[in-house]
Amino acid sequence: MMKILIIGATSAIAEATARLWAEAGHQMYLIARDETRLETISSDLKIRGVCQIDSQQMDVNELSQHKLIIDKAFDALKFIDVVLIAHGTLGNQEACEQDFEVALQEFHTNAISTLSLLTHIANRMESQKQGTIAVISSVAGDRGRQSNYLYGTAKGTVSIFLQGLRQRLYKSGVHVMTVKPGFVDTPMTAAFKKGPLWAKPDVIAQCIDNGIRRKRNVIYTPWYWWIIMAVIKMIPETIMKKIVL
Repeated sequence: MMKILIIGATSAIAEATARLWAEAGHQMYLIARDETRLETISSDLKIRGVCQIDSQQMDVNELSQHKLIIDKAFDALKFIDVVLIAHGTLGNQEACEQDFEVALQEFHTNAISTLSLLTHIANRMESQKQGTIAVISSVAGDRGRQSNYLYGTAKGTVSIFLQGLRQRLYKSGVHVMTVKPGFVDTPMTAAFKKGPLWAKPDVIAQCIDNGIRRKRNVIYTPWYWWIIMAVIKMIPETIMKKIVL
């Protein structure tokens, strides 16, 4: 049995992953902003076989609450095997271009809040000298594109932060895994036209579980996004700036 902390537990990917872990009989501590959804998900996980479950309401943008709530979760579980950070928003790129206050809020939610949480979590995990921290970033952070460069900037920031954190915590026996999903069919992307490259949250959840068990450093999910992004990253800037992507 593993003891698992999930932040952003009401996101579609986090919920799908929690269901997978509940069926395996693990113990969980869920954190999310929407208390009603949190209670609904907790009830569902109990039916699915979770060993024990606790939850805590938190707005990730309230940075002053991070240490208190993270300490509370660690104290409740005593020891944590896995931390999954899965919160985030998919902001409107055009709105971000027109109003920097909107852009700043999106960056705060998708990057600053994650870095703050990771700072507190890393210190606790480093002390216990064991465990895995998995964070959902995005393929959008691999290269800036005009269609979503504010979101991509935030996710790129998270990915680079995780690279350094992985190196720091390695000697303490703590593993850090970066999760880079491509297009995922979730409520957050409901307005988008779907195609063959889109994946369901259950597929991403299975990849996350497999990656944690195999101690992968970075996973692209589904796997073919590694190839897609490798090609995109190779496009010269002289060409990239002229195409719509």
